[in-house]
Amino acid sequence: MSEEEYEVEALAVEVSSQPIELYKVLKIANAVSGGGEAKFAISEGYVAVNGELEQRKRRKMYDGDVIEFNNEFYVVICDQPVDESPQEVAPKPAKKADKPAAKKASEKGGAKKSSSHKNASNKNASSKKAGGKAQKAEKKSGPADQSTGRKPISF
Repeated sequence: MSEEEYEVEALAVEVSSQPIELYKVLKIANAVSGGGEAKFAISEGYVAVNGELEQRKRRKMYDGDVIEFNNEFYVVICDQPVDESPQEVAPKPAKKADKPAAKKASEKGGAKKSSSHKNASNKNASSKKAGGKAQKAEKKSGPADQSTGRKPISF
């Protein structure tokens, strides 16, 4: 099957870095009023990228990609090189600063666990009245996850 080329008039959307997420391009192009509207339009199937229906809101867009939305065409323009560095997510200096905060959060979590333990004993007391269903559910769950301390839930 041969691909057919055709020419369309497209509005240029200049972005400062690439890749950039699809919903952000629609916001920059003023094709939508906000990110929520952009995400909704994408997930409902109103957006095509490079001629194909696209439902991934965070699809990475690069220089030259063509977006079709609301009978308009938009082309991504970026003169910067592709930046795939994962440092944007969690820079190393921030991790060191977060360690004391994480420790405090775990201490707070310990206080919450003791109060939830009281709630659990109240639930067990009420489950005895209801035929012991809550106790059966607790027995079915497996061991707690080592990293989070949470038990799996089975239905």
